[in-house]
Amino acid sequence: MKQILIINGPNLNLLGKREPTIYGNRSFVDYLKTIEELFPDVQLRYFQSNHEGELIDKIHELGFDVDGIVINAGAYTHTSIAIADALSAVTAPAVEVHISNVHARESFRHHSYLSAKCKGVILGLGLTGYELAVRYLMMTGSPER
Repeated sequence: MKQILIINGPNLNLLGKREPTIYGNRSFVDYLKTIEELFPDVQLRYFQSNHEGELIDKIHELGFDVDGIVINAGAYTHTSIAIADALSAVTAPAVEVHISNVHARESFRHHSYLSAKCKGVILGLGLTGYELAVRYLMMTGSPER
């Protein structure tokens, strides 16, 4: 059974409550059930934290064992060289996901330190971006496995 790690960064624990005009009105935990139903042959491991070091620790902990990582690092996308380095250090391929189209928002959101370390970027498609990222990782998987 393939394993995919889904990581959400700061403030994404507030999905469904936070700025619903941008992020929708569905919690991620609720949406995760949908992804699990779509991919019954995949073990999805989910982790969310508002703390940069905890995100890095989880990448280090599981990034050599899972078949892929789906990461929405939230605001850390635009500030964290450390998370980018963590993605580079592990063998699991990663896909960067953003619920909103960050290029249609404030200019500071236009740069990602993570994109160059990921196989691809999905943005602006709402929560469906996570499903697409899992689907891609299922098709490609970790090259070391």
